Amino acid sequence: MNSLWFDPTEIFVGGVWRQAEGGKLSLENPSTGAKMCEIARGSAADIDAAVHAAEGALTGDWGRMSALERGRILTRIGQLVLTRAEELAALEAADVGKPLTQARNDAIALARYLEFYGGAADKIHGETIPYLDGYTVYTLREPHGVTGHIVPWNYPMQIIGRSVGAALAMGNACVLKPAEEACLTALAFARLAEEAGLPAGALNVVPGLGAEAGAALSAHPGVQHISFTGSVPVGGLVQAAAAQNVVPVTLELGGKSPQLVFDDADLDAALPFLVGACIQNAGQTCSASSRVLVQRGVYDQVVARMGEAYRALRVGPADADLNVGPLISARQKEIVTGYLAQGGDLTVAGQGVIMDDAPEGGHYVAPTLFSDVPPDHPLAQNEIFGPVQVVIPFDTEEEAVTIANGTDFGLVASVWSENGARQMRLAKRLRAGQVFINNYGAGGGVELPFGGVGKSGHGREKGFEALYGFSVLKTVAAKHG
Repeated sequence: MNSLWFDPTEIFVGGVWRQAEGGKLSLENPSTGAKMCEIARGSAADIDAAVHAAEGALTGDWGRMSALERGRILTRIGQLVLTRAEELAALEAADVGKPLTQARNDAIALARYLEFYGGAADKIHGETIPYLDGYTVYTLREPHGVTGHIVPWNYPMQIIGRSVGAALAMGNACVLKPAEEACLTALAFARLAEEAGLPAGALNVVPGLGAEAGAALSAHPGVQHISFTGSVPVGGLVQAAAAQNVVPVTLELGGKSPQLVFDDADLDAALPFLVGACIQNAGQTCSASSRVLVQRGVYDQVVARMGEAYRALRVGPADADLNVGPLISARQKEIVTGYLAQGGDLTVAGQGVIMDDAPEGGHYVAPTLFSDVPPDHPLAQNEIFGPVQVVIPFDTEEEAVTIANGTDFGLVASVWSENGARQMRLAKRLRAGQVFINNYGAGGGVELPFGGVGKSGHGREKGFEALYGFSVLKTVAAKHG
């Protein structure tokens, strides 16, 4: 990693780059399994310093800055992201293991988040409320103060954009704890924010272990809001720690998202989404569509076509830019292969190919499609977080809804049907934070509120809803006779 334009062993606190008090960690390249570089191991003391730096920013230049100027700075950061998109994509690909094309799309998405929130910063308005004679009542939206952001390893750039971008737009000061497995683009983002003129302390970045830096951030009494994206068990720990300080938490957790394919669906349009929504980033996506529910009239046809698509998938290192890259770690590979072993009694309808020249130490798993899977099977119930997908048959609309809603999760769902009445019925009945009709993901639009129900979490990111979440509503009632 000699070409880095920042020192990955440093943390960014109060506008200053320095070594972490907790020492250093080794960062692994998922494509090879070899050590890539060393990174900072942020400690509780480093988190404490970052929180105090954020508090200082709120009483300093950042806290006095107008919404208009905050927006201009975010827009400038977005422009810098675009100028260095290829470098950021290379970092993300090496760090996470995702193919270069997918990493490049993430860099562009980060810029788009910053453009959106830069433009929205001065467009969050209060309202006047008709009340008793002799009163004027109005509302204000104000920042929480110091916000903590615990970002996972699967989509660092995108989640920084939708979380930190929204918080800064509302005038909060942020402490960002990126995942220890993939923190390079978070550090690069801090460098670009510094270059764009973001006041010292408005953004602080402290990589480190979740049990150390992450736990310290979750429990810190100086933090007024926590945004966490990650697993259900860790999300519960974060929420419990924040509850001790009576701090609100936005949780974006796991998913077991279904796509429902009816007999009247346009299969040519559906097929790329049926497969692509699962295997992107090697299936390491909270909103991955790991379940496909298919009506029996087209079931055999859909399984055959999906199986063919799976057999055409090629797996290799990130810089080969194939369909699928490695999993993030040996531990994640162990988890996914464990689930594959549980599918030993199921029918494999299609499987991708790991290329012969893929580095032996890389964490590769062949994408696998199982058909005729019972709805209560572990592969149909649990979030695997790997390139594993199941196909489940159904007969009636009622049965499809029961199966779709039959997990602990509720993040995303999709309906493939040309029947408009059915589309509207299912949009209401499916238990999910987002429902897509004849598509999946809607191109990932930054304007579209995103979040889940059940064990998929609560609160909303993206769009204007994220800005509302990163603000506190204040009511002012003036009595004037």
